[in-house]
Amino acid sequence: MARPTPSLTLALLQARESAMDFFRPHLNQHNVTEQQWRVIRILWQAEDQTLESYQLAERACILRPSLTGVLVRLEQNGLVRRWKPETDQRRLCVTLTPQGNALFDSMKGEMMRQYQKIQQRLGPEKYRTLMGLLDEVQKLDPDDPQ
Repeated sequence: MARPTPSLTLALLQARESAMDFFRPHLNQHNVTEQQWRVIRILWQAEDQTLESYQLAERACILRPSLTGVLVRLEQNGLVRRWKPETDQRRLCVTLTPQGNALFDSMKGEMMRQYQKIQQRLGPEKYRTLMGLLDEVQKLDPDDPQ
């Protein structure tokens, strides 16, 4: 019986775990989970640091029901604020608080140093290639007959 081809999804997960090993100690030092950090970073990068919850869930790769729990804890810690616009109570918006911004600012230097370590170990060309390939994979459409 022929061996199955290597699993792309498993390889991506294993690579993610290896990459996260660079960041976990810093996250743990600040008592921030990986999901909480993704939410904080994505909000920090958003145009006015505000997104609707469905946008945030999509960008952070967190299922909506799980995101609710993450947001509750972040709100309890004073890092985000959730609110519904008066014009449309069906929407739920999330914004980074000044305390959330301060946390991001205090963490970003070390996080950037870890990214630099990864780049140095891979080399700039391999890092650019990796990021380019990951971008291509993200854009693949499973329904495209090509």
